[in-house]
Amino acid sequence: MSQRKPFIVGMGGTTRPGSSSEQALAFALAHARTLGAETKLYGGKDLALPMYDPDPAGMTDQARHMIEDLRRADGVILSSPCYHGGVSGLVKNAIDYTEEMRADARVYFDGRAVGSIGCGYGYQGPGMVVSQLRQIGHALRGWNVPLAVAINSAVVKFGDGTCSEPAIAKQIEIMAGQVVEHARRFMD
Repeated sequence: MSQRKPFIVGMGGTTRPGSSSEQALAFALAHARTLGAETKLYGGKDLALPMYDPDPAGMTDQARHMIEDLRRADGVILSSPCYHGGVSGLVKNAIDYTEEMRADARVYFDGRAVGSIGCGYGYQGPGMVVSQLRQIGHALRGWNVPLAVAINSAVVKFGDGTCSEPAIAKQIEIMAGQVVEHARRFMD
């Protein structure tokens, strides 16, 4: 059994500081740390990257660091707001940068546990986002953990590392726990 800590990368949020999708992601990563994982958060400001272009000359240092961390990751948690019925362009563009991993020994998210969080003002949109994130995780050869979390941000509020709804907090913790647990299995 591996002695190193599983490394979990979180990607998500909006360009608005304190967005519910970024706070939910931070909450998930905080729980992963309590379970012994090392974590790295790529929030909205970190994801404000140029549109993905496969020309290596177009890569920013921030994009390179993100890809390096994803290459090292044992698990990934994706979190997106619902914009017009789908994953935000900001999050999708950041995910598109994983194309840089196409020729790696572990292609894209292969051999990595993937968790998903969708946030939106209502009940329909977050479920659609979760479905899309799970499809993306699957397309990138990741292993989607059984639980994904859809959050109605009209009801659920985050602040100072807390979640206003105990049932949603528990779902996020279960999902983060599944990512850590399965990341450890992939490490063996």
